[in-house]
Amino acid sequence: MAILEVEDLRAYYGKAQILQGINFGIEEGETFTILGPNGAGKTTLIKSILGLVKTEGNIKFKGEEFTELKTHERIAKGVAVCPEGRKLFPNLTVEDNLKMGAIGKDSDDMLEVVYNLFPRLKERRNHIAKRASGGEQQMVAIGRALMSKPSLLLFDEPSMGLAPIVVENIKESLLKMKDEMDVSILMVEQNVKMALDLADKVAVLVKGRFVKEGDRSSLGEVEKLYFEI
Repeated sequence: MAILEVEDLRAYYGKAQILQGINFGIEEGETFTILGPNGAGKTTLIKSILGLVKTEGNIKFKGEEFTELKTHERIAKGVAVCPEGRKLFPNLTVEDNLKMGAIGKDSDDMLEVVYNLFPRLKERRNHIAKRASGGEQQMVAIGRALMSKPSLLLFDEPSMGLAPIVVENIKESLLKMKDEMDVSILMVEQNVKMALDLADKVAVLVKGRFVKEGDRSSLGEVEKLYFEI
């Protein structure tokens, strides 16, 4: 069953059209990664699903029309985002940042889930977020998104600004999350290795259009095309 269905999605900033008619679907438990250079429209796609930019076309979530819903209504339906740049509350503790993602739900059970996924955060739970390393801050951002028990998790450039060893650690944690949690993932990325290692399906976005799509059997073709862009 498709958890997310996107049909002829067009997105605009003022009169400027950014997305040129995007079509895709994500099945339950599936990870769909979108590769693309700067300016391709990756972040705009995430914002479109959240209702943060003007769009045309259709978005369905769990079979329900999403297009007319406000952002907070979409989140309440079971969508969460780990945004580009993390956007933590810098003067709150790690644990308080995590709890901010619970949106009125009991946080204790999910805190343990997050701490199991990122043991380092349990060690740092009482530390101020702005004093955490870049990798730790990214773990907090991912953990905060998970606290609402989402059905669909949106990732916007989770590897941005991180050292390769940290990216590898984050990737391993996300693979563990895929195995242990009932969550579908839409990820936009520039880090090809991370994106392809996590992907069940992948697409390359260039100038607001998909120029190549494939499943795991065609990841090599997609990677080759991406490096030719």
